Amino acid sequence: MKDVMIYTDGACSGNPGPGGWGAILFYGQHRKEMSGGEKHTTNNRMELLAAIEAIGSLKEACTVKLYSDSAYLVNCFKQGWFRGWLKNGWKNSKGQPVENQDLWKQLLQLMETHKVEYIKVKGHSDNEFNNHCDFLAREAIKRLT
Repeated sequence: MKDVMIYTDGACSGNPGPGGWGAILFYGQHRKEMSGGEKHTTNNRMELLAAIEAIGSLKEACTVKLYSDSAYLVNCFKQGWFRGWLKNGWKNSKGQPVENQDLWKQLLQLMETHKVEYIKVKGHSDNEFNNHCDFLAREAIKRLT
């Protein structure tokens, strides 16, 4: 399997409101930037969509290190939240339906093909790639308005 490094970020102008996502994929000497947005969404949905779009763009099974400043995204896998959701019929620990389960299901399906490790980075600090993903996400919002 090929080794790929991905940085992702999501942003929202208002929460909910217009939102954008950005991703940078690295494979060997190659670098690919992606972004997009939705007119009415939430920050968490954009964080998830960034990961989905980036991983979904891979053309073959890969080993992925995905860097995100979203505790919502990273902790789901680091702390195994998704295992409880699957066991409990997509209900959270309070017995409520899991938010954004449409996107979580897409992401879990992609992870059947790819081996993904999620790594938390500090947002809005000195990480050049995370900062650039934030820029891509915010530019995507501007294209919507």
